[in-house]
Amino acid sequence: MRYEPITVGGFVSPHRFTDRFGGVSTGHLSSLNLGFSRGDDRENVLENHRRLAKAVGYDVEKLVCTHQIHTDTVRVVTEADWGQGVFHSPAPECDGLVTDVPGTAVMAFGADCTVTLLEDPVTGAVGAVHAGWRGTALGIVAKAVDTMVSAFGSRREDIRACIGPCIQRCCFETRSDVPEAMLNALGDDARIAIEDHGDGTYHVDLVDLNTIWLKRAGIVEPWALPYCTACDTERFWSHRKVGDRRGVQAGVIVCTGGKMP
Repeated sequence: MRYEPITVGGFVSPHRFTDRFGGVSTGHLSSLNLGFSRGDDRENVLENHRRLAKAVGYDVEKLVCTHQIHTDTVRVVTEADWGQGVFHSPAPECDGLVTDVPGTAVMAFGADCTVTLLEDPVTGAVGAVHAGWRGTALGIVAKAVDTMVSAFGSRREDIRACIGPCIQRCCFETRSDVPEAMLNALGDDARIAIEDHGDGTYHVDLVDLNTIWLKRAGIVEPWALPYCTACDTERFWSHRKVGDRRGVQAGVIVCTGGKMP
């Protein structure tokens, strides 16, 4: 089966949500593993990044990656950060990156967790945000929007957002700690994203929850791609289904500096 590149029709900034294909990694990491901490050969991972950069259209030396620790920390990226997480490792700990520096590409990783890409076509600012259930409970996607507003003068109604491939409600079974965290954070609004099976187990929808946060932050119509990483392990990396013997996919977006009139 031939898979098409995963992009968002409404975005004007160069971007991509990756899957497992198109790289040079081998064995259980075959083939587009983008993580340096997965036991992969470093040169293979670098080549994977070079191939992705060429396909999307950015300079790999101007890429900045997250060093994710499941927080709500969002960093504003400048030229001084170029190469962090790729050529200069490790990058500062954070789970979200935003920038308005032309030529800069920002990347966040996932292997079931949500990766959300943000763009403001008016100011030219972009962002990439990782959120597992902890980051979702902390509302990191909303904080990334807030940072774009405060740092770049973006208007909330101008910012576009898309949640990429991640574990969907069908496969994200949890105990009570996850729904309790969501209800504490979002109140009754979170209930639409929680299925209580009555036996101490739940199914939770991270896409719905992050969509609630984005709407609260003023995003008019957030998008979400329908791919479940846990349902389709031939195409995507899934920690829930595969465990530690897996790579990571990513969402990347490029600030071109171009602004809509």
